[in-house]
Amino acid sequence: MTKEREGELLMLGLALLESWFPILSIVSMSYIGALHTYTYSLIIALVFFIAIMAKRKRFMELKNKEAYKDLLLTSFWITLLFTLVFIGMQYTTAGNMAVIIFLQLLFSYLYFNVFGKEKMDTLHLVGAVIMGIGALIILFPKELTLNKGDLLILVAAAIAPIANLYQKRARIFCSSETILGFRTVVGLPFIALMAWYFEPATTYEGLMSALPYLLLIGIFIYVISKIMWIEALHRTSITKISAMMGLVPMMTLFFAYFYLNEVPEFRQMMGIIPVLVGGYLLTKPIKAL
Repeated sequence: MTKEREGELLMLGLALLESWFPILSIVSMSYIGALHTYTYSLIIALVFFIAIMAKRKRFMELKNKEAYKDLLLTSFWITLLFTLVFIGMQYTTAGNMAVIIFLQLLFSYLYFNVFGKEKMDTLHLVGAVIMGIGALIILFPKELTLNKGDLLILVAAAIAPIANLYQKRARIFCSSETILGFRTVVGLPFIALMAWYFEPATTYEGLMSALPYLLLIGIFIYVISKIMWIEALHRTSITKISAMMGLVPMMTLFFAYFYLNEVPEFRQMMGIIPVLVGGYLLTKPIKAL
């Protein structure tokens, strides 16, 4: 199996996990607030990262001074990105969040393919464009209007390719666990301080109600799926990975319908078709043509 195919399979599994992120977060935020949800999720994730790094003897990687520039830049951009996402989710739906963050594909293409040197073959480029069209159909079912939550998440989507670039560079020097553990340690104090200053203190009852969702976010989203994400970045291009994230809004719309009673509109459902077609083209091996 090629590294490219490994990256594609990682992205398929990751898409399934990530599709639950806005749903679980919105439920948790109803009990303890957006920044507190982010804070507690990071605390849970950090426990697992420390355990994994200790078991696999990854702390030795932190002695590599060459890695620190990319690790620190990764930490900054990722922390900013998820802060915007969590705040934005207070004002929009799970489906909208999933689709808007997918527009990182557009920014990835602009940054790395139009203005940069990262190239895609024609078939995969067509697949990426088709997926982007499907996402836009889902995102704007009636009219081109964005609320403040959508705008904050759109800014996060513009930041995502930059964060991915530095994560991809950091992966040259460090393992996925080290990158994720480092960025969690760096970002957590700032998020905790913001949560303490801007949001009401959490109650015991609220925290206990949110705990099952926090555990799912912390373990499955911030540990398992993020390891899969960095490993996929290590194996294929940022633009291709961003395009494959088009599977996430489709899955989120499906799960949000059953779990949150968010009923998708007809044009949103129609947008799923180009997402699936584009995803097929994007993962089709060129040698098979």
